[in-house]
Parts: sequence; structure tokens; C-alpha cells
Amino acid sequence: MLALRLTRGTHPLVLVRRLLVAAASAGVGFLLLAALGYASAHPASAGSVLRLLWCFVPLAATVQFAVAVARTDPSTRPRPGLSSLGLGPVRLSVLAAVSTAISTTLGSMVALLFFLHLRGDLTGMPFDGGAAEFLGAGTPLPLAAALMLLALVPVVAATASALALRSRPDPARDTFGSEELPEPAPAPAGLPWGVALAAAGLAVEAYASRGAAGHAFPLPGRFDATPVAVLAGWTLTAIGLAMAGPALTYLCGRALQAVRPGAVRLLAGRVLMDEARRLGRPLGVVCAVMAAVVAASALYGGDERPWGPLTALGAVLVLGCTAATLLTSALEAKQARAHTAEALLRMGAPASVLRKAAALRAAALLALFAPLTWVIAELAALPLAK
Repeated sequence: MLALRLTRGTHPLVLVRRLLVAAASAGVGFLLLAALGYASAHPASAGSVLRLLWCFVPLAATVQFAVAVARTDPSTRPRPGLSSLGLGPVRLSVLAAVSTAISTTLGSMVALLFFLHLRGDLTGMPFDGGAAEFLGAGTPLPLAAALMLLALVPVVAATASALALRSRPDPARDTFGSEELPEPAPAPAGLPWGVALAAAGLAVEAYASRGAAGHAFPLPGRFDATPVAVLAGWTLTAIGLAMAGPALTYLCGRALQAVRPGAVRLLAGRVLMDEARRLGRPLGVVCAVMAAVVAASALYGGDERPWGPLTALGAVLVLGCTAATLLTSALEAKQARAHTAEALLRMGAPASVLRKAAALRAAALLALFAPLTWVIAELAALPLAK
């Protein structure tokens, strides 16, 4: 009840973010139901399991976005005096889980209604039966399996949100809480493991594509023919980039402060070092997704085969959720250092210094992650194009 009351009185932009989470949940729910419908119509097909496995890619992107939205929700932000009212860290994490569960459950229900409508189970077959083949129309849908798949996004997203907010540090103890610039934050661990996982993923992908006739990655036309090892290899690469992202962001901050930095470079570098853990992981995921897009464009730039509707929906979900997660994490970082910006302005720092520092941070991250994305994309596309 408290979560519903806070939802009614929240800011419109917060409601928009929650609606975006619901929309992403609806898309993932539709993909899961489509995989279930295809498996019901083709019980002996080997691609049914692979279709379901492919759904976990947009599922992971949606859960990541839901966690980022929960972290920036004002109703779940720790504030002085809330603990005395019974709203401590544990209660706030439960509140975030309930809010996330409400948004994702709404999306899952919309996905179920839309899926049943396209199958013709509600009002007849729309679009002249164009969706009958890939939705398994005309075959009975297992109710228990459908409900279990629909509950997957709310349960995983709510659990991840609760765990993320329970482990969130107290903003009152933030290193940016003083009137001065903070000391350099400790370097995030994970760069060696991230590089190793990314290299292992590329190696698995290259090994899986060895000896394949024609395209070894026929994703746009029919993704059920994609080798499982290629998907596993790319998953390892994405996890490795996400692990290495915080350390790479930290190194960007160190590089900005090298060789007698001025006030702007010093401020930009210190902020990047302090926000490396918050921004680095979404940056690594965006790098992995954009590398996949570049690799797919290189493989199928002149291909006449159309992209399947489910593949297009999954690509839109992954791209949209990862980009929205990065923007939401940047908003969270801005909120966390708002008091620092106010302190600098009180000490007489011009507002142009803050704007120049923000632009310098964006340019430094782009200068590092853009070439890294291109290199990963080329290494991933090279064995698949043979």
C-alpha cells in the first residue's frame, strides 16, 4: 500500500521511467511467450530451446534497466530521519522491490493480452494470420508454463532491485560530501578477469564458427539456427566488458589528471575516478551491445534476407534498455554529486567550469570506449564471416 501511495504522488519523470520499465517487461514477456508458442507447435524442433535462450539476453538488459530505475527512484533514496520512522535500508529495499514488481507485472500482463490477441485466442486472428507461424497459433498453450515465464521478469527484477538497494552506500558518507575535492578513490578490481573473460568469449565464438558452411551466425533471418556456442561466447564477452568497465573508467580519470592538470582536468578526473563503479558497468554493457550491432552490420550489410520480427524486437529491447540504463546511471551520479556542485559554486567556482568538466569526461570516455567497441566488433565478426 505504501508503494502505491508513493507511486501516485511521485514526479512525472519518475513515472515515465517506471512506464519504460513496464514496456521493456512487456517486450520480454512477449518474446518468452512467443518461444513457448513455437515450442508448443514444434515439439520436436531443436531450435525451441535456443529461442528460449535468446530471450535471456533482453531479459538481462531489462533487469539491469529496472535496477537502475529503482536506484534513482526518490522514494527509495535514504534520507535523514527515515530510519526513526521505520524506513531503514531493509524497508527501503523492500519498497523498491515492490515498486519494481508492480511495474514489471503490469508489463507482463500487457504482453499476455497482446500475445493472445495475435494468436487469435481472444477476438480472431489479426493481420490475416501473419503471426500464426512464429506464435504457434492453433496449438494449446500450457498455462502453467506461460505463467511461470511471465513471472520470471517481475521476480528477477524485484530481487535484483532489493539486493542492489540494500547494498547501496549511505550518501551521507560519500567522498564528495566535503567542501573539498575527494582523495583519489581506490581502483576498481576486475580488469584482469574482465579481459580474460572477453578474450575467452571471442575464442569460444571463433571455435564454434570453425568449419561452418556459409554464415555461421544466421541471426536476422531465423535465429533458431544460431549455434549455442556462439551465443555462449558472446555472453562471456559481454560479461567481461561489464567487469572491465569500472577499471577502464577509473583509468580514464587517472589519464585526465596526468601531466600537471588544471582545475577543469583535475575536477573531471576526480569525478570519473569516484564514479567509476557506478558508470563503468553500464558503459561496458553498452560497449558490448554496440560491438554486436557493428558486427551484425558488417556480416549482413548487403544481405537480402529480412530481419525476423522477433529478432528486431529483441534488438530494440537490448539497445533501448542498455542505453536507458547508462543514462539513468549518469542521472544517479549527477544526483549523488549535486551537493558537491553546490559547494563548488558557493566557493566561487564559475558554472562554466562544471560544464567544461562534464564535456571533458564525456570526451575521455568516448575516446576510450569507441575504439574498444570497434576492435571487439571486428574480432567478433572476423571468424563468423568466413
